[in-house]
Amino acid sequence: MVRFIFLSLLVCCWSCAIAQPISPAERDAWNLFKTNYEKTYPGKEEEEFRRQVFVNNSRVIEEHNINYEEGKTTFKLKINKFADLTLDEFKKLYTGYKVKKSSSNGKLYAEVGGLPDSVDWRTKGAVTPIKNQGNCGSCWAFSATGSLEGQVFLKKGKLISLSEQNLIDCSIDYGNEGCEGGLMSQAFDYIKANNGIDTEESLP
Repeated sequence: MVRFIFLSLLVCCWSCAIAQPISPAERDAWNLFKTNYEKTYPGKEEEEFRRQVFVNNSRVIEEHNINYEEGKTTFKLKINKFADLTLDEFKKLYTGYKVKKSSSNGKLYAEVGGLPDSVDWRTKGAVTPIKNQGNCGSCWAFSATGSLEGQVFLKKGKLISLSEQNLIDCSIDYGNEGCEGGLMSQAFDYIKANNGIDTEESLP
């Protein structure tokens, strides 16, 4: 998604919009959020609902970041444009990964050793800027292109943004369903059969 990893990481936390008192600072943060992301709502009732969702999400984020400062977790969260959505709404609008049952008797991992504790491929130049899938359940396509972009960089030293739209439009015969979901493996099957994939520049 956007790369799934995390929405920079916020996601719309598992909040329900139960009305709770809102502090002046939270009200100011809400107004700033609406300004920064050009948010408008169809009526007073909807805006009040979205404000409460935003406040609930903000409180979850604040509590998480306190835990980060205390060394209880390894990452921080921040507000982004999804902060006025509940988790259920976010999943319905922005995720499209469909797991299919499969059986395999093969080994699912390899025995390796001498690996570093972590690798940040961003610092090595192997990751394209964050992309936005919009209201299309195409995280599978973004996952497929993201992994291939990194591999192309490692092999050729060039970071080339690849076309998710190519996969959304053209891999239906391989089991994917466009904005209704799909699998990275099926995207790879299409790319192999097609002898490649379009760049984002050629097919945005």
